[in-house]
Amino acid sequence: MTATVAELTRELVAVPSHEDETAVGDEIEAWLRRETAADVTRDEVGNVIARKGAGDRSLALVGHHDVVEPDESQLEADGEYVVEERDGRLYGRGTADMKGAVAAAMLAFRDAEPAGELVFASFVGEEVGGVGARRAIDEGFAPDYAVVGEGSTGYSSPGVTDVAVAHKGRRASTITARGTAAHASEADAGENAVYRATDAVDVVRDLEPPAVDAAGETLAGSVVVTEIEGGRAWNVVPDRCEVTIDERTVPGERAALERVEEFEGVEWTVDQDLPPMRCDDREFAETVLEAADAAQSGSPELVTKPHATDAGWLSEAGTECVICGAAEPGEAHTADESVSIDVLGRCEETYRKVAESWPR
Repeated sequence: MTATVAELTRELVAVPSHEDETAVGDEIEAWLRRETAADVTRDEVGNVIARKGAGDRSLALVGHHDVVEPDESQLEADGEYVVEERDGRLYGRGTADMKGAVAAAMLAFRDAEPAGELVFASFVGEEVGGVGARRAIDEGFAPDYAVVGEGSTGYSSPGVTDVAVAHKGRRASTITARGTAAHASEADAGENAVYRATDAVDVVRDLEPPAVDAAGETLAGSVVVTEIEGGRAWNVVPDRCEVTIDERTVPGERAALERVEEFEGVEWTVDQDLPPMRCDDREFAETVLEAADAAQSGSPELVTKPHATDAGWLSEAGTECVICGAAEPGEAHTADESVSIDVLGRCEETYRKVAESWPR
């Protein structure tokens, strides 16, 4: 039996999962079958889902076991991941994002006497657009409530694990302007695609991104031109120009980027759309906050996060979500990624307390 959240985190982190999550999914599935009497399933894409307890409403503890590509310093000679403990922290790819929180959720799931149906879910493909979460939802995964273990530590003050009740989404899109090529010495014989693209960019610059209130804060969207490419020679009027847009979305309205298509020869396409999240059940959010408060000496708050998570897909499908996890701002995806062992224990306790008090 794995005794501590630190030991289980070490076991999960050591298994590579940036190209193929199968092996670490095997570890999670085997542990759940060995340590619990829950109904454990594994779907075709590799999501691991377990259920126990009963009731009219369900609570899910949600994470993901894929990671981004590790730095060379995070790899052992045999291809496994380096996991080191120093000064009360575990270092290695996936410690913060987010195998540590997955380990905490596994232990809480095992030990809790749930108030209703309790679900554990660890998804694949979060880092590449929520592949696993979307597949699970398409196959009927629909908990009433979810605590998603993405990072929420250090938002209100250093070292405090807060509860995030909203986050932004991300819509990536491309403006494609087409014209007619001509020799630059006879520019009027063509239609300059770069000029058409810059007309569209002027529209983007003038857009007012929407904003919403959440947790006493204003969660504001943004729209930014991040790349532009056009032309093929210094003496040719360009017949094509592409502009890349990074848009951070909020629940509700979107920036009216479709307006750029009012220009002749301009087309707008959406390449990726990761949904935002906002919890509209204040009682649920306060219950998770009370559990987090009881598990630590600091005073957690309801906060917002700037980036998208699988909570967005769940929220879009109708699940009331909050985010509560050990990772701190700036830890994920770094060459020295790490997580506090004490905070992992705090998360384990928080998840268990929520599972035993919610749904009410």
